[in-house]
Amino acid sequence: MFFVLLSAILFGVLEGVTEWLPISSTGHLILLDQVLTLPVSPAAFELFEVVIQLGAILAVAVLYRKRLNPFGKGKDRGERRAVFTLWGKILLATLPSVVLGLLLDDWISERLHTPVIVAAALIFYGILFLLIEKWRKRHPSAIQIEEMSAKTALLIGCFQLLSLVPGTSRSGATVLGGILLGLTATAAAEFSFFLGMPTMLGAGLLKGGKFLLAGGSLSAIEWLILGVGTVTAFLVSLVVIRFLTQFVRRHSFAPFGIYRMLLGAAVLIAYFTA
Repeated sequence: MFFVLLSAILFGVLEGVTEWLPISSTGHLILLDQVLTLPVSPAAFELFEVVIQLGAILAVAVLYRKRLNPFGKGKDRGERRAVFTLWGKILLATLPSVVLGLLLDDWISERLHTPVIVAAALIFYGILFLLIEKWRKRHPSAIQIEEMSAKTALLIGCFQLLSLVPGTSRSGATVLGGILLGLTATAAAEFSFFLGMPTMLGAGLLKGGKFLLAGGSLSAIEWLILGVGTVTAFLVSLVVIRFLTQFVRRHSFAPFGIYRMLLGAAVLIAYFTA
């Protein structure tokens, strides 16, 4: 039992760290499952790796509750309108993933969840992060979330489609898109946090619905693993989100690009020499 709980905690820590850093949470969870297998059915693990993200979502809701709640104490009409406008942009940016996610979910699960695909995506987008830093020096960003147009929000949502490929990183794709479209690094990171809420909630509901419709059920130990992993992801996310918002104010995304390339190369070496 101790090893099972420790494994669930490790998966939760990994989710809390990699969901928000642009290094691919799904990719890391797939890779960890190669070396540390949870005592759950394949269907339950697919559900686990999506539902565990709900803990990460809750961390965003807690940390940004004043900014995202239009009915917060002391808000005047203009401030409430600004929050509703922000939510409109978030939901608009979610639409592309809703449409293609519904159409391609099964196909992606069956064909793309492999170590080679994950490694290739890690390396490819690692290179892009290094290139984007050179681009940023020539094209300083200045747009804040409140100044972002609906068109820009929708385009960032289109960038999020890239993350349907495991190993890409949802946060990485949306941050890259935000920066290319003129957002500051901090604004791009925060909008990525906000966009993750409806996106991951929808993914969780989709996986959960398919699991139930297929007659799936969880054992007591699977419920325990799911609960421990989700709570751990929430607690770790609280720390990581604060860290990333501070980090991007002072530093570049280049370290994440280098990490992705090194990890991707290590995965390929391990896979082809096994």
